[in-house]
Amino acid sequence: MAGFNIDNISIRGIVSCTPKTIEENINYPIFQEGEAEKVIASTGIERRRVADNTTTAGDLCYHAAHHLIKQLNWEKESIDCIIFVSQTPDYKLPATSCIIQGKLGLPVHCFAMDISYGCPGWVYGLSVIASMISAGNLKRGLLLVGDTPTKFKNRNDKTSWPLFGDAGSATAIEFDNTAKPMYFNLQTDGSSHQAIIITDGGARNPITMESLQEKQIEPGIARRAIDSNMDGLAVFQFGIKRGPSITQQLLEETNNTVDDVDVFVFHQANQYMNEKIRKKLHIDSNKVPYSLKDYGNTSCVTIPLTMTVACENYDLMNKNNTIVATAFGVGLSWGSVLIHQAPLKYLAHIDYEG
Repeated sequence: MAGFNIDNISIRGIVSCTPKTIEENINYPIFQEGEAEKVIASTGIERRRVADNTTTAGDLCYHAAHHLIKQLNWEKESIDCIIFVSQTPDYKLPATSCIIQGKLGLPVHCFAMDISYGCPGWVYGLSVIASMISAGNLKRGLLLVGDTPTKFKNRNDKTSWPLFGDAGSATAIEFDNTAKPMYFNLQTDGSSHQAIIITDGGARNPITMESLQEKQIEPGIARRAIDSNMDGLAVFQFGIKRGPSITQQLLEETNNTVDDVDVFVFHQANQYMNEKIRKKLHIDSNKVPYSLKDYGNTSCVTIPLTMTVACENYDLMNKNNTIVATAFGVGLSWGSVLIHQAPLKYLAHIDYEG
């Protein structure tokens, strides 16, 4: 059983950040006649934000964190730790968290760590930073979750390129002995890791000249070995199985029902999948916000991004809310968290000013 709770933790604010460049799926050049409309109808994704060649996940997270610190009026000396979650770090080494710590001007006593994680990264990262702070020795921390998945997608792969967008986020975490516990359930099935994989570029398969050669899989689908490859059917079946089950498990473990939760924030994989999950759980559509239409699948950033751009109906800055966030994907891994959230001090989405 991977369920556990963490005490003494409050989320004070969330900022998401995306590049300014917008790509419209209706204009994707390698779609044949009628294909764009079908993809948009099934996925719910009309457009996405795409980073240029000089913009990284670290840049987007730094910009979000800088803005959030300023809006919360946090003294930089009071920030004890930062955790950066991403599958697209700025470098192989050093850790991107160290770079951001320096750019933000945080104190040298600030703990910094990178976590390599994809779609469930915000939930997993929250469990790590909350565990660190809950004892009370560390008082404040920043969870920086960002990905630029378009950098490992192929523009000539119509099964993948139109689905993904780039984004970064910063979540401010603070020790609070009056806060209600956060409840987590985190699970993994690494036996299915090949369902979403980049085969070349790691220690097992270093990059060669062949890794860089684009190969035609079939008309409209071309990839290199350094591009992400996804078994779409396997991932879909995984999502509609694990997404509802872990959410239901978490509710049962915490003696809650669907009616006790104000908002369910699901990983934004595609709308057809998420609607299947919502209906399986018998959740009212008014409780399930979407950011897919304008941002696509932003990997580990989908939950904080959705909270900043699509949760206006829940008034997260002015009233208490019970939130369940569930994500699933690469690994294969999945996780869910239940948060009794007090009013946030700050919540915003900003564009990257590079």
